[in-house]
Amino acid sequence: MTATLTAATALSATDRCDRCGAAAAVRAVLNSGGELLFCGHHAQEYSAKLTELDAQMHDSRAN
Repeated sequence: MTATLTAATALSATDRCDRCGAAAAVRAVLNSGGELLFCGHHAQEYSAKLTELDAQMHDSRAN
């Protein structure tokens, strides 16, 4: 079986932080197939753990 990585869809105004409900700025795609959305504050707070989990981070603030 061949795994295909697709580009993450862009965040929209309706995407909200899974932690506090603020507008999402970062999408973290986990190797297990799940994803988490974070505002900038919570993305910063959890970045070390997400890096440890080898999550792919898609930061809309970098654009």
